[in-house]
Amino acid sequence: MSSQAAGSGSARARTDPEPPDKADERVGGVRRFTGLRALRGAWAHAGVKVGALTAAAAFVYCLDSLILFRRFLASTFDLVIFDQGIRGYAHLAAPVSIARGVSDGQGAHFLLLADHWSPILAALAPMYWIHDGPATLLVAQGVLFALAIPPLWVYTRRQLGPGAAYFVCVAYALSLPVMSAVVFDFHEVAFVPVLTAVMVERFDAGRRWHGVLAAAVMLLVKEDMGLLVAGFGVYLMLTRRRADVWTGLAFVVGGLADTWVATHLLIPAFGGSATFYWAYGQFGPTLGSAAANVIIHPLHALRVFVTPWVKARTMIGLLATFGFLPLASPMVIAVLPLLAERMLASGYPLWWQAKFQYDAFVVMMLCCAAVDGAARLQRHWPSGLAREGRPGWLARPATVWAAAICAAALVYVPSSPFGSLLHPGFYGVNARMRAAAAAIAHVPAGVEVEASNNIGPRLSGRDTVLLLDGTPRWAPWVVGDTLGLDFPFCSPRQQAAELTYLRAHGYSLVFADDGYEVLYRPADWRTAQALAHPLPAARLHTNICY
Repeated sequence: MSSQAAGSGSARARTDPEPPDKADERVGGVRRFTGLRALRGAWAHAGVKVGALTAAAAFVYCLDSLILFRRFLASTFDLVIFDQGIRGYAHLAAPVSIARGVSDGQGAHFLLLADHWSPILAALAPMYWIHDGPATLLVAQGVLFALAIPPLWVYTRRQLGPGAAYFVCVAYALSLPVMSAVVFDFHEVAFVPVLTAVMVERFDAGRRWHGVLAAAVMLLVKEDMGLLVAGFGVYLMLTRRRADVWTGLAFVVGGLADTWVATHLLIPAFGGSATFYWAYGQFGPTLGSAAANVIIHPLHALRVFVTPWVKARTMIGLLATFGFLPLASPMVIAVLPLLAERMLASGYPLWWQAKFQYDAFVVMMLCCAAVDGAARLQRHWPSGLAREGRPGWLARPATVWAAAICAAALVYVPSSPFGSLLHPGFYGVNARMRAAAAAIAHVPAGVEVEASNNIGPRLSGRDTVLLLDGTPRWAPWVVGDTLGLDFPFCSPRQQAAELTYLRAHGYSLVFADDGYEVLYRPADWRTAQALAHPLPAARLHTNICY
């Protein structure tokens, strides 16, 4: 009897459920373990890691540019210019930038296509159907720069292996050309790195027609992108592979022809001038005479190419970003036409500098050239260095190089344009920002307003913005800054004098705080006259301050 009872008790012990808390604890532990194992399994896939790196880069780019926008550190020239033009595309109308047209003295109906041949900007118009404002362009730019990472990773992995590919992608993402472009408003250059990476990677993979398509799309970014395509064509011809030689020849002819057609036919057809950006008068008054001068006097052209010192410094910085290994690859030839366009120009000294967006046009080609140079170095590296007893890294110089440029990029971040992201104060609001926000709050929506350079972007989504440029446009509303240095004024005193002049000629003071002033006067015949026949801003293109 007792034996049966014991047996039945044992059976109950086996069949009775565990206490709820212990059962939940065990199930929860299994779930957590399974979840961690699933995460580890997903992270093992290269696509997930590359996607995470791409998303992280896009987040940092967007974060930095949006905070600059919030802090009134974006500018009318050039963010408002692009915002006004792309808003025209979004409304299925012409890409008109009234701010650029009026300041240049070319009229209130100035088309973006009369300035640069950039029809690819129309691709951003659908984003304005979601959010209509300049911040949309900043987000688009951040995403586009980051989207260059996946094709760059694929190309580098094929050449050097996956480890080096991650290092190179980080070095690109934190390179000075990319950071300088991100912190300086929005520009069409955002499309160039991803298209360049796709073009190079597709040709390397043997998918020639995909590369041709990427090159064709690049020609829609800007009129001088034909020079980059032509330069890449010269590189293809140097490979001496029959198919690539003929493709390269087509790239050279087609790229140069595209630049000429865009500059001399398409831009003038939309109201622009083929000679507006002609800055090579020291070589000759026309393209033909300048080219002949360069050929006849190559040493003079070389001297102009590297002097003054800022030119050489910019080019050395570009090469140093990738450990000077672009020089080990014939692909570096592809960037020479674009560099010559900038460094031989005497009329636009800003083109020579590294702190604007210009270096971003060539950064990806230089990055790919460096990868190609590292692969060539790896192939010719002495195999005896991999003997037993010696460090394994001696047999992998390309990976060591990639790790080194990645480490250099990371070390540079605190003193780079992104260094502000590491300081808590960058995310706060100070008295000047509150005063600027209060100033724009006094301007009604849907009005014409003349605004200082750094105020215009915050008004552009709701008002017709003109640049406060020292030439009165007699807009009903004016927002100026008597304490800040705003392009194109050379000092805060000059802008303060402009506001004083306007107050003496019919404007009344509506708001003033911490240097910001809001003025108002009803529109009259002078307002219409200033838009119909605007005078060019005297100091806009003289570069006397910068």
